[in-house]
Amino acid sequence: MSNSQYPLVSPVTSTTESTTVELLIVPVFGSEDRESEILVSLDSASGGVLARAWTSGEFSSKRHQVLQFELVGAGWGAKRAVIVGTEARDGTVPDRIRLASAVGARVAAKLKAKTIGVLCRGEAQNSELVKAAIEGVGYGGFNDSRYRRSQDVPEEMASCELVWPQACSEDVTESIRNGNAIARSVNAARELSNDPANVLTPTVFAERAVALCKESGLKTEILDQAAIRDLQMGLLLGVARGSEESPRLLVMNYEPAKSSGSMLGLVGKGVTFDSGGISIKPAGGMERMKSDMSGGAAVVGAMCAIAQIGAPNRVIGLVPMTENMPSGLATKPGDILKSADGTTVEVSNTDAEGRLILADALWYAQQLGATHLVDVATLTGSCVVALGKVASGIFGEPQDWVQSITRASERAGERVWQLPLYPEYRDQLESELADIKNIGGREGGASTAAAFLQAFSNGKPWAHLDIAGTAWTETASPDGAPGATGVMVRTMVELAVSD
Repeated sequence: MSNSQYPLVSPVTSTTESTTVELLIVPVFGSEDRESEILVSLDSASGGVLARAWTSGEFSSKRHQVLQFELVGAGWGAKRAVIVGTEARDGTVPDRIRLASAVGARVAAKLKAKTIGVLCRGEAQNSELVKAAIEGVGYGGFNDSRYRRSQDVPEEMASCELVWPQACSEDVTESIRNGNAIARSVNAARELSNDPANVLTPTVFAERAVALCKESGLKTEILDQAAIRDLQMGLLLGVARGSEESPRLLVMNYEPAKSSGSMLGLVGKGVTFDSGGISIKPAGGMERMKSDMSGGAAVVGAMCAIAQIGAPNRVIGLVPMTENMPSGLATKPGDILKSADGTTVEVSNTDAEGRLILADALWYAQQLGATHLVDVATLTGSCVVALGKVASGIFGEPQDWVQSITRASERAGERVWQLPLYPEYRDQLESELADIKNIGGREGGASTAAAFLQAFSNGKPWAHLDIAGTAWTETASPDGAPGATGVMVRTMVELAVSD
């Protein structure tokens, strides 16, 4: 599914004694963990290196801290260990395993280790530990080298196995399969978001997504400009007017053999380049606007994983795809467009284009049978101001639907934080000439954007995920490469597989 190199976890499980990997990743949960049986044994095999590092302060188990050493004592078959601190990391034991695995995979890549293992430890179900470990390895080991010269590409990435203090007591084959499916899908979304806009046009985005979906057994349909016009999607067409690239609407359908009457609708923003249109953006940082389709990429990735895992519920995924460019044909500030559901929209700012294309797609998702809605988008700078790059914003109604998605994000190890949707935010969108404006001023920009989308949910359970701050990272971190993060793929998968 993914063309970039990263280690896949093999369906091989071993013990600390039987494994022969070059590098063993060992998560450490806190300072109190130093007295655990497994770490005491590890210290003995290191000749006391771990104890000395703890005593000297060289290692204190804080988040992202690493310590490497040779294993020469009995009871450990691995050649070398890297212990990874996870203290001060909120979340569950599986989430800490996920973090440690990602950090360890990055270390393994630097050391050019050909075989690595992850020590699965902690009070959690084996299936949860397995999935978290695999997701972490996939994320940390990701290396998007597609646009580099061949000599800059690593010769070989590591393979990975799961290692247990004692023999694993249950069959984890399915968990390994599911974990690999999610890891591949997250990295496929990262690849799409990393692609430059001269490569990933709306047409190419749709074609690439269809190819990924075909691998996963998903049914797909691409609506071209003529079909979009037939559906009277005036908002999507209005955004696309300024570009020489014609828009597309991708529809992905997952239908399990048996399912309830409900259908989850996932809608992702697919603006392959956002110049701002006539309300053009400042030049500084505009190159990052190639990633304004990260919400769409996340929906594609999530749909692929959902199909591979075999979620119990029906899911439909929609991605409206277009560029937002200035030209003599482009929509102008003050223009009035009509949505597919008949709502007239006064375009006060052409750089608030994402909510326009999402509105038409939300309407179409409902026409296709969606009973519950989630949209994902790099939507507002206001959300970045509010939450930084630490958490994604979540808005929605009713509250139990928002809570369902929040619980899914917690299981996935992805942070979301609920922001308000008070009626006053909707009041800021009042237009003198049309049914609604597309912006409500500078104050509360993330909430007014969500209020605009809320107007197209028709009272159905709906949530909006603003990933403007979390979809991209400018610099490498101990647990991941710079660039696209693939955020919200795991959350959407968790939501779809939950009963």
